[in-house]
Amino acid sequence: MPITINNIRLDVHAHMIPLTQSQVFGVAGVKWGDGHVNVDGAPLKKRELYQPSMLIDWMDKNAVAQTWVSVPPTLYREQLNEEQAIAWTTLLNDSLVSKIDGFNRLKPMFHLPMYHPTAAHQAANNAIAKGHRLFAMPAGDSRRGRMLSDPDYAPLWRSLDKARAFLMLHPAGACDTRLSRFSLTNLLGGPTETAIAAAHLTMSGVLEQYAGITFCLAHGGGSFAAVAGRLQRGQDTDRKGTYLGGEKVRTAMKRFCVDCITHSPETLSLVASEFGPDRVLFGSDWPFEMGLPEPYEFLNELEPDLQEGIMKVNPQYLIESMGLGGIAS
Repeated sequence: MPITINNIRLDVHAHMIPLTQSQVFGVAGVKWGDGHVNVDGAPLKKRELYQPSMLIDWMDKNAVAQTWVSVPPTLYREQLNEEQAIAWTTLLNDSLVSKIDGFNRLKPMFHLPMYHPTAAHQAANNAIAKGHRLFAMPAGDSRRGRMLSDPDYAPLWRSLDKARAFLMLHPAGACDTRLSRFSLTNLLGGPTETAIAAAHLTMSGVLEQYAGITFCLAHGGGSFAAVAGRLQRGQDTDRKGTYLGGEKVRTAMKRFCVDCITHSPETLSLVASEFGPDRVLFGSDWPFEMGLPEPYEFLNELEPDLQEGIMKVNPQYLIESMGLGGIAS
């Protein structure tokens, strides 16, 4: 496909580290190395993560009109207590706004610390009060066992619903020792965490109740499309506790958006069939290799209608339906 300006209307999944050496000085568990930050023992050396101009260069090369930027999952820090999480989240969000200030094609997605529902609600309200409506949040809490269907999240959902917010759910990690080999914590654990989040949101009725929120699942919705039929079969056969009334799984899931990062055209066809072809958005996972650093190598393998939807039609509809003209222009 010839690359022309605005071939890809919107990238909803890209990452950036907004922190500087002076900002992390004295922050427990966070150190500054040779031009990069080390968070809880994990060095984040990829220099692109610190340079908005490098993201803009990548966007120019690939004709991406606009990108919504969030912090990478290494910065989620699930071990923090609530007070620490509030301070850390405030630092991340304030720094992200400052980091991309002046780059009009980059928009911040405000981090919400889902490991502490009250803190997440507070962070959302602070951002909403300033006119922000784009958010990103861990998809699950495998350490504490919190689930997005828990009643503790209702105040957060109410605030996001009233604001007609966009919320990206991104997997963090999975506490299962069987995933310790072959990089399965990332390769298999991440998609599973996303599917668990999707199951809780659909089967609890949260998606239907808070229809003003646009929930977006990273990485094609993880493994959810592959198991949605099985989940609904449990509901259809009255398996204990599976159905609380309202929309069943395969209807409710069409309220989600998902990004296109599946690395398989056949898998993405399944994703589009289950979630709806109009619900698939472009995501790059920039600048990570597990994303789409050369997006057209993947996009050009897709059926023309799906390709056009992902690149132009679907994001334009999202922007118009959410009334995001002031944010996404």
